[in-house]
Order: sequence, then structure tokens, then C-alpha cells
Amino acid sequence: MELSPLTALSPIDGRYRVQLQQLDDYFSEYALMKYRVWVEIEYLLFLADKRFFKLPIAARRALQELKEAFGPEEAAAIKAIEATTNHDVKAVEYFLKEALEKAGGNDAREWVHFGLTSQDVNNTAVPLSWKQAIEFEYLPALLNLNTEIRILATEWKGVPMLARTHGQPASPTRLGKELMVFVERIQNAVELLLYIPFTAKFGGATGNFNAHVIAYPDKDWVKLANEFVEERLGLQRQQFTTQIEHYDGLAAQFDALKRINTILIDLCRDIWSYISVDYFKQKTKKGEVGSSAMPHKVNPIDFENAEGNLGIANALLEHLSAKLPISRLQRDLTDSTVLRNIGVPMAHTMLAFRSIEKGLAKLVLNAEKIGEDLENNWAVVAEAIQTVLRREQYPNPYEALKELTRGKGKINKEAIHSFIDSLDVKATLKKELKRITPANYTGVHPEF
Repeated sequence: MELSPLTALSPIDGRYRVQLQQLDDYFSEYALMKYRVWVEIEYLLFLADKRFFKLPIAARRALQELKEAFGPEEAAAIKAIEATTNHDVKAVEYFLKEALEKAGGNDAREWVHFGLTSQDVNNTAVPLSWKQAIEFEYLPALLNLNTEIRILATEWKGVPMLARTHGQPASPTRLGKELMVFVERIQNAVELLLYIPFTAKFGGATGNFNAHVIAYPDKDWVKLANEFVEERLGLQRQQFTTQIEHYDGLAAQFDALKRINTILIDLCRDIWSYISVDYFKQKTKKGEVGSSAMPHKVNPIDFENAEGNLGIANALLEHLSAKLPISRLQRDLTDSTVLRNIGVPMAHTMLAFRSIEKGLAKLVLNAEKIGEDLENNWAVVAEAIQTVLRREQYPNPYEALKELTRGKGKINKEAIHSFIDSLDVKATLKKELKRITPANYTGVHPEF
């Protein structure tokens, strides 16, 4: 069968293709070729600027245009060359040499890929594509999602809500504050991610500039490589490497993404739980079906889909971060095999972001149910009462309230007020204690 969204093996390229196709520009085979061409052209222009050779103006202009206009047609041409070379990076080199010839730069042919090994190109092209995907796709999507959560937190900042620790009724909280917990966690995790540099390897066959030095022993190749990688590509060059980069920075970024995904899984499960106890209703859409058998159901599928996709992403990120920093001696090929898959966890993650946003947009606050739960759990003010009694040096207040509330079934307002009336304290203190309710016993938090 012909490849189509219906015949694709992966739902990323099938069912969810329309939501994720923008990632083609960073993680497809075409994208890898595009970034390799970018690196090779920038390196050739760098050498020309450093006066290793003369590059005709027409050839320079043609290379710059090729870099900017590189598309599927050029990628197909490289793929055709690879059918003969059976080597993907060498095919890029031959493609650029042909382009130089056509542009009148035949004398510059042998400066293409000068002194390089394939990993000098791969270990700059892949970090470059990863960096741009993070900056142009991932971070904007994540920060937009976090803004959506913050907007809901602000909208619901004044809504008192029963808290649950260990699944049991606990000191009340506010719904907005509970959402701000996730806003802050995501903010902190993003800041940690931004500390990690985008690193690259560029140093010849085994990281020592062997070929470069033998050809031009008087050149400071370490300085030149640092300048090229950092100023031309915007990456940080690793100073001591084997044939490949050590991937420690990339692994740290994968771990940072995994941590953010874990926070979002926690969010999905909390929202799912609030829906399950009817704290939220969900907006319905005409024509949609919640269950094939039960007409009444409106399932929290967006949060479930997000949790599933985040889990898949984390499993892959875990393997990538654990595997990539390990390579036998100066290099084995296992990094190349797995590195081609870094777009897969990114795609599942981005899909989850969209699902969460969609789910959040459907939420309808059920204030009546939230208030009902508070009113049915007057036992939670026992903490408040015993703390005030401690302040007044009343003897054994914790034990007295424990006897009243622990394991005694439903404790209502009347039971609490009856207990207060039985206390041997001043009338003013009794009034103070009776002003405490589950709805107003919500503490304080920073403004947001």
C-alpha cells in the first residue's frame, strides 16, 4: 500500500499527522539533510573568510541561496547520490561539490568537508536542529500551555475547595492556588532546562584535528573550531571529545523534558480526579459521543490522551538519556541509530500539550459540588480549633478533638459547635472558634 495517514505505522505520521507536521522541519530525513547542508556551507564559507582559499562571489552567493532555499527537491537529489555512496554524509559532500561546479566554484571543490569526519557534521547538524525545535516549537508551546493554566488559576483563585491528602479530607485550599502549584513547577523546570547549553562536537576523526594539523600545522585549529561552532552556528563546542560528542548536555536536556512531562502527568491525573468527583463538568460538542454504550458519558479523554503520550515520550527520553552518553572507546555506531529518533518523544510531547490545552478549555467549574463537599466535611476545621486552643494554653486540645472526630463518621457543623460550647473558655473565644468554617479556613498564599 502507498504511505498515507491511514497506512502509516506510527500514529505520529498517521492519525496525528495534521497536528505535528511542522516538526518535519526539524526531525525528518529531509530536515537532517537540510541541517547537514547548512553546516557544510557555513564551514566552507568560514574557511574562505579565513583566507584558506578564494571563493568566487557568484559561488558564495549560490551557496547562501542554496542554504536558504534548500527543499525536498534538493533532499531528493542527495538521496539519489546516497544510493551510490551508501553513505549519507558523503552524499551531502558530493551534492555540494556539484553545486559549486555549477556556480563556477570548481577550484573550491576539495574544501568541502575539509578535514572533517561525518560526526563533525552530524554532531553539529543534530544539535542545531534540536536547538531550533526547542526554541521555535517546544518552548513557545509549553509556555503557552502554562499561561493557560495560570489564566484558570487566576479565574478560580477565590474558590475554596476541600483538599485531600492520602485521599482523605484535609485542610481546605483554594482551587486557583492548586493550579498555581503546577504553574510554578513548570516555570522552575523550564529555568533548569535553559541552564543546559546546546553543545556540539567539531574536531576531526577522533577529536584531535589530526588531518587539520598535518595540512596546516601553524593554524590554531582549536581557536578556529571554537569560533566556527560558537559564532557561526550558535552552539557550544565541546573541547575534549572522541569521534563523537559525549551527549551529556543532550542527555541532560532529555532528562529536563522528562521532568516537565512528569509534572504534566501529575496535572492530568489531578484534573482527571477532580472531574471524577464532579468538581468540573465538561463542555460538550454537538455530534460527539462519549461512550459507544452509555449515552450519558462525557469522558476526560483529553487528559487521558495526554497522559498516554507523555508516558511514551518519557520512555523514549529515558532510553535516549541513558544510552547516548555511552560509546565504546572512541566511537561505536549505536548513537547514530537512536539519534535519528529524537523527534519521536518531541512529537508525543507536543501532542500531549495540545490535548491538555483542549481539555482545559472544556472545563466548567461545578461550584455547587465543591461547596457541598466542604459543607459535608466539617471535621477539617478540627485542626484550626485545636491550634487556637493551643494558643490559649487550653489543656490537651489535640487529644480532645481527636476523640471527637477521628473515625467517627460524618462530623457536621452542629457537632463542631456543640463541642465548642462544651469548652471551659471565654464566650469571646467561643465566638472566634465558631467563625471558622470549611469554606473560610483556607490559609494564605502569595498573590498571583
